[in-house]
Amino acid sequence: MSLPLNLRIAVSSLKAHKWRAILAMMGVFLGALAFTGVQHVSSIMVRQAELETEKLGPNLYVVMAGTIRFRRSGSIRVSGHTRTFTMADANAIIGGVPSVMEGAPYVSTNMEMRGGGNGVTAKIMATMPNYQNIRSFYPAYGRFFNTADVENRAKVCVLGQKIAERLFGDAQSAIGQTVYLYRASFRVLGVMETKGRDISGEDQDEYAFLPVTTFMRRASNQNWISGVFLRLSKDAGLDQVAASARAIMRDRHRISQGEEDDFSSMSPQDAIKLQRQALDLMVTLGGITSTISFAVGGMGILSIMILVVRSRRVEIGVRRAVGGRRRDIIGQFLFESGLMASVGGAFGVIITIILVIVGCSLADLPVIIEPGSLLVTLLGSCLLGIAAGAYPAWQAANIEILDVLKH
Repeated sequence: MSLPLNLRIAVSSLKAHKWRAILAMMGVFLGALAFTGVQHVSSIMVRQAELETEKLGPNLYVVMAGTIRFRRSGSIRVSGHTRTFTMADANAIIGGVPSVMEGAPYVSTNMEMRGGGNGVTAKIMATMPNYQNIRSFYPAYGRFFNTADVENRAKVCVLGQKIAERLFGDAQSAIGQTVYLYRASFRVLGVMETKGRDISGEDQDEYAFLPVTTFMRRASNQNWISGVFLRLSKDAGLDQVAASARAIMRDRHRISQGEEDDFSSMSPQDAIKLQRQALDLMVTLGGITSTISFAVGGMGILSIMILVVRSRRVEIGVRRAVGGRRRDIIGQFLFESGLMASVGGAFGVIITIILVIVGCSLADLPVIIEPGSLLVTLLGSCLLGIAAGAYPAWQAANIEILDVLKH
């Protein structure tokens, strides 16, 4: 029979059992939605992590006091913060770890900052002038503090975009203004470009940047630091860098064998690797869910097609009596079951595309559509329908003509 005729017969049959057909297609729809949705979410999150890694700076490596903990959201928390990390430790790492091009010791904390008649809780990043090169993060207005400012412990600072706007209303108007950390006053040299959140979950536009020597002596009166940012060469081996940094720190801190480190180290690739491990678990669970949904949909199609065969025994017998071949009967019922599953799969794919576009636009995430995953889902749905309809089609083709006509 021709394709249009097969299609008309299939549509007519499904209309006769439309609610049952809808329920059967719903299982395939949910399976397709779960499978394609999880695949796309995984790809989008991996791409987002890669984009956030680029914000950290090229070939970045960080050694810091305390222990790094990764939250389920993918952000980073440092626990067990110690006061044993010193400027001498940072210099030893910069000079002793192979493949290190340059390094910037830093102190990171939160402090109340006042200026322009307003007050905010600012994230303080006290560091060195080369921080901007290591992190690929530069002023949009004004300038960053320089080596002379560090040596002279100058009371100057550079503000992140959001801090500048919250204190002074307009980022550019913050240049030359005075801000206060407790009673210490600092002159604003510049305002940084908009950077947003990085892979650690920190909003870099919420930071205020100070010379590390100024902060340690004039603002907090401390002799310890939070860690050191390192820029590695392009061909650096991360395992070798990690081992060398760990050996230097354990030796300097006199940590005996068997004792835990009082410091941590990481690269953006480490964070991405952990995020991918979490995403792999999500993909596995999504695969299990979609498999169950597809199985339910397949069983639904099987039951629907068995009912269809029983209700159309007379039609089948008459077609066989006037010359209809077995393969035509089999083809008709396989076409109907395949159509039912394909429609469910197609709706699942369409809803996935809509959700990806709308969700990514609202969440400011990269929009990624994977045609391969969508085509595999459509093909798999069609094959599922054909497999589910194979037994009912065989039943239909083997109906005895005389038994049907006799009744």
